Formats: sequence, C-alpha cells, structure tokens
Amino acid sequence: MKLATWNVNSLGVRLPQVLDWLAANPVDVLALQELKLTDDKFPVDAFTTLGYHAQWFGQKTYNGVALLTRTPATDVIKNIPGFDDDMSRVITGTVDNVRVIGAYFPNGQEPGSDKFEYKMEWLTALRRWVKDELAAHPNLVLMGDYNITFDDADVWDPVGLEGTIHCTEEERYHLRSLISLGLTDSHRLFEHPPKAFSWWDYRESGFRRNRGLRIDHILVSHALKPLVQSCEIDKTPRKNERPSDHAPVVVVIAWLKVTTILSPLSIRLAVPPLLTSGSGTPTTGRRPMTMAVLMKT
Repeated sequence: MKLATWNVNSLGVRLPQVLDWLAANPVDVLALQELKLTDDKFPVDAFTTLGYHAQWFGQKTYNGVALLTRTPATDVIKNIPGFDDDMSRVITGTVDNVRVIGAYFPNGQEPGSDKFEYKMEWLTALRRWVKDELAAHPNLVLMGDYNITFDDADVWDPVGLEGTIHCTEEERYHLRSLISLGLTDSHRLFEHPPKAFSWWDYRESGFRRNRGLRIDHILVSHALKPLVQSCEIDKTPRKNERPSDHAPVVVVIAWLKVTTILSPLSIRLAVPPLLTSGSGTPTTGRRPMTMAVLMKT
C-alpha cells in the first residue's frame, strides 16, 4: 500500500502537475494540502478519470485539504472534532482498514504572534483527538504539511534558523507529544543522505542550493511500524516549471487488504459436507461459507 502527502500550494495552478505525478506514481492514497480553492471549484472529474475517489474540504485563497484514494474512504471527518476552527485543515477517512489523517498544520507566522498562539492551541487539540483516534483505529497514518521540523537535521541552517518559526522548541514539543502517543516518523526508519528536505523557499534559489526544511511528515502507528518498507521524498516535481515549494513524500506499507465475501456471493464447497437430519440420518446439504480474500499491496 502506497500513501503520499503533498502540499501543492494551489491545486488550481498545480492540477496538471498533480495529474502527471499520479499517472507516473499511482499511489493508493494521496493527501493534498493548500488547495486554495472552494469546494465547488474542486476538479473531481479530473481525478475520477484517473481512477481515484476524492474527499475534499476547501477554502477560498488559503488552506484546503483533500484525500484521493483508489478505494472509497469511509467514516470521513473534516477538521478536529470539538475544536472550533473556521480553517479547512484536516480531512480523515478509513481506506482499506487504515485510518488516514491528512492535515495542513498552521504556519504560525512567528513566535509571540497571535497566529503562533493559535498554532499551539490547534496542536494541543490535535494531539487530544489523535489519541482517541488511535484507540479506535490502531492502524493509523497521520500525514501532511506539519510546518514543524523535528530537530536540526531537518534544517539547512540550524544555527541561523534557531528559534524561528518551524524550528522553535514549543513547536517541536508538540511534535514529540504526537510521537509519544505511539506514532513513528516513517522517514527516520531508513537511512537518507544528509539534508534531505521536503520544502525549499522560492527565494534566493532555495531549491538549487538545497536550502530547505523537512516539514512534510508521515507518522505511522505502532501497529503499522513493522510493515513500513520505505519512505522517500520525491524531489522530481520540484524541478517543474512553476512548481509547488513542497515535494511529495511517499511511504510504502506491506498491508493486507481484506475483502469479505458473503452469501449469496459466498463461495460454496465443491463437495457438500455431510449434514445430519432430525432422525440422525446423514444427508447431503450445502452450507454457505465466508471467505476472506487477502491481497498484499
């Protein structure tokens, strides 16, 4: 099972790039952030043509999230239940028995600002809710643009950017608090070259000079951790003309899809089993059986 997250920084502008990427990388789930369009403008037909089901939660000019899935997502939730928020930041659904949360974490602007305080409150509410989700759904993935680095290894200039937005101890505390729930950063399960980033500023040739941050993360639950086979940052789309400033992150999980086949579509035994009549005399009869079909992806 392949899952990916990508902050596309305006789906209206980047739609052709997203379609091209999906055609070349047919993942099972793609979480999108920063759609920057209202629900009525979401290009659902374009994704349907590629064989994807879509759930989206848009907003004019800013924010907006979506889940694109090969099989329909169920039990869909938008934003954090119980947290009063007029921003479209979170979309959640169950896909092939995996609970998938796609999120666009607040930027925070700068420490001490009102937007930073909102970010702290939002992160607190997120942790409380994710704890409940994990209890109900042990197979869980939390992915998106976190707008937070884990540590200095995720920063191109740790000294110069110390204490600035995305790199504050307050933000990193909340990121560690998510890990403490039993989640694991799938990227850190594998060896990667130094300075492996997922975001680069458009200014001052940030991408060409690899002056970036790793702020796009895929966290997996304890139950899924041993099944993670790889996690990669795909920098190819960042080389496009008019690219997003973020690159997709892709995780591969050795997951078994379970499909239950029930009567009357059940598979019956070719040789009927012996049944016993009321008199004790053996008779033949057909007994429907349920079969679980397991498909490794």
